[in-house]
Amino acid sequence: MGNSKSGALSKEILEELQLNTKFTEEELSTWYQSFLKECPSGRITRQEFQTIYSKFFPEADPKAYAQHVFRSFDANSDGTLDFKEYVIALHMTSAGKTNQKLEWAFSLYDVDGNGTISKNEVLEIVTAIFKMISPEDAKRLPEDENTPEKRAEKIWGFFGKKDDDKLTEKDFIEGTLANKDILRLIQFEPQKVKEKLKEKKP
Repeated sequence: MGNSKSGALSKEILEELQLNTKFTEEELSTWYQSFLKECPSGRITRQEFQTIYSKFFPEADPKAYAQHVFRSFDANSDGTLDFKEYVIALHMTSAGKTNQKLEWAFSLYDVDGNGTISKNEVLEIVTAIFKMISPEDAKRLPEDENTPEKRAEKIWGFFGKKDDDKLTEKDFIEGTLANKDILRLIQFEPQKVKEKLKEKKP
């Protein structure tokens, strides 16, 4: 990882990112330059990540959600993301394959990192997601999922779990793949992030 302060991405990281994401060499190089402008050290802190995320959602309060997203992508738990972790985060939340997205979603919902998800953890993430929904959009939500508590209850019900049960990663992925409603309820599709990324393309 000796490339963090140089002006160009190392060939190894560039190749690895092209292999693991759908981004082109041109896109990656452009993002790397703007990443270095925002984070000259080549690493992004939780606070900086929240600030960048907030720019994508000016009408909402994405702080709590951004913290959880940051935690789920801080692969080595050192409190910072390097460019590779950052790009993989963008890819997984916007363009990843369903299975990859669900593996990521599991780590997002597994707040304490113990390998299982509890109903309280579902409520914690859903509450963070609700802070990202504009009041107008919130008004259009169905009656049985228009509060974080109702939505968490509905998700847990779909998995057929009792209140104090736990979900393993296998249960979570299989249950979600088998039920499109769960997929819709657990995610906040960051459409605006995709739009912002398109704007930043050269």
